[in-house]
Amino acid sequence: MCGIIGYIGPKKSLPIILDGLKRMEYRGYDSAGVALMEDERLQVIKKQGKLEVLKGALKNQKTTASLGLGHIRWATHGAPSNINAHPHTDCHNQVAIVHNGIIENYQDLKDWLQNQGHRFKTETDSEILAHLIGHFHKTENLAVAVSQALKKIRGAYGLAVISQKEPNKIIVARLGSPVVLGIGKKERMVASDVTAILPLTKNVIFLEEGEMAILTKAGHKIISLDGQETDRQPQQIDWDIAKAEKGGYDHFMLKEIMEAPETVQISLRGRAILTAGKVVLGGLLDVMDQLAQAKRLIIVACGTAHYAGRIAEYIIENLVGLPVEVEYASEFRYREEPLDPQTIVLAISQSGETADTLAAIRLANQQKNLTLGIVNTVGSSIARETTAGIYNHIGPEIAVASTKAFISQLVIVTLLAILLGQQRKLTTEQARAILMELDRLPEKIKTILEQKDQIAEIAKKYYQADDFIFIGRKLNYPIALEGALKMKEISYIHAEGYPAGELKHGPLALIDETWPVVAIVSQDSVYEKTLSNLQEVKARKGKIIAIATAGDQKISSLADQTIFIPKTLELLSPILTVIPLQLLAYYVAKLRGCPIDQPRNLAKSVTVE
Repeated sequence: MCGIIGYIGPKKSLPIILDGLKRMEYRGYDSAGVALMEDERLQVIKKQGKLEVLKGALKNQKTTASLGLGHIRWATHGAPSNINAHPHTDCHNQVAIVHNGIIENYQDLKDWLQNQGHRFKTETDSEILAHLIGHFHKTENLAVAVSQALKKIRGAYGLAVISQKEPNKIIVARLGSPVVLGIGKKERMVASDVTAILPLTKNVIFLEEGEMAILTKAGHKIISLDGQETDRQPQQIDWDIAKAEKGGYDHFMLKEIMEAPETVQISLRGRAILTAGKVVLGGLLDVMDQLAQAKRLIIVACGTAHYAGRIAEYIIENLVGLPVEVEYASEFRYREEPLDPQTIVLAISQSGETADTLAAIRLANQQKNLTLGIVNTVGSSIARETTAGIYNHIGPEIAVASTKAFISQLVIVTLLAILLGQQRKLTTEQARAILMELDRLPEKIKTILEQKDQIAEIAKKYYQADDFIFIGRKLNYPIALEGALKMKEISYIHAEGYPAGELKHGPLALIDETWPVVAIVSQDSVYEKTLSNLQEVKARKGKIIAIATAGDQKISSLADQTIFIPKTLELLSPILTVIPLQLLAYYVAKLRGCPIDQPRNLAKSVTVE
């Protein structure tokens, strides 16, 4: 996720823009830049790296520009570099834009613009917007040019635009990416995050989907893409700046858990064609024939990503009929694994830099196997060294404990399974049913997140426990492992995850009245068997926290506390069942006073062996 800011008013814009970018650094970024309008002349300065690099390039800049834009970029299309950094300009350097989001039809638009004589300088999809707006701006005013350009865009945008031809205004627009206007006295600001503008004003207007705004020193106007004006009064934000940096949440982890509905939407966007019952994964187009001929899939990953792989094993074998093995990347590289030519190796990694996973991919490459990646970081080592792959595109995940990246990984492996399944045995009707239910998940996730206060109360009962056991069956066995990992890594409580059927093969000896047992007992094909396992726990006086399906009438006689999740397809249930476990670990850790976002001894990206 990137950060944008713009200012127009009586003050010097550059210090305001740099301060706003500084306040959005927590979002993560790889480059930064500014566009300044002074004496009706546009100047763009941008640099790869942290803000200090950009500030170094600006140290001799003696500007009094009262209009400007700023941007910090987290790479999606195009690797981090000076040239790929924002702002972007059109061919004549008359229009400058800063953009958050993804332009899904950028290649078609780029081809069209090149045929019109436009020449591109970067590898980004965002540059398309600068050229498209510049194209229409030849004959139209800036607001109309932006509107006409956006009508041709398919994707998401939080956008701010300035032009030498109209040097006293900023045009902004929003679709799928947040944009907030700051309303000051004879000054206006725009940002992707309210934290960037709080030092200047607490009076803000949040743009709605599909809206544009025209900002001048004298005021602002909110309009639709068709020019219909909307009157909306500012609201006052009472956040303090420190809290606003985390979106009002105490920790990045909680913020990222709460972003789960958006995470699912982003992971599906442009990939799930609901009415056609079809999946489009552009990063795999060149290897579809090899995928059709594959006889085995090996998934390599570490930590939370490994558990995503274990769930993928169930889903892919079910929908595709392709044998799947899931390996800890840290062990795979030391095995004498026979890799025949029709074996595919898939790496899952949020950072794309996990050392052991990267080593496993290099081993597979040496043996000439097709390698794939599911990574969140564009231009990362795994993204570069795999033959093909899929980006999460969910923006940076700041907390060390992975939450939203795990959700995205589950969505993407399901899309991959549908794509491969339709090559082999999955019908269009079956695919459509799964895709339609995936599309419903954001609203279902919201009903779980609404129970966070209830989950916090449950945490109060158990935060002083010395041990936890998490149990589940089938697809929710890996979720039990993930729930235990979350509890361990942020609360420092010993926790173990088990297949529910394994309790009687040893772990049941541990159970007494002091042991909390977190049981995932959704109403699925193994529901009755899991209930039997809970009877075993109850007979030993264990305390049961159940994650159960809404409407379950049997669970109350067994569980001490129950968190209900909405009904969904069994294959998709892990996307819902993991969220209460993330919240439970979070609130337990908070009550214990642990440093939740940066737990001891752990790093966000494990880049050493």
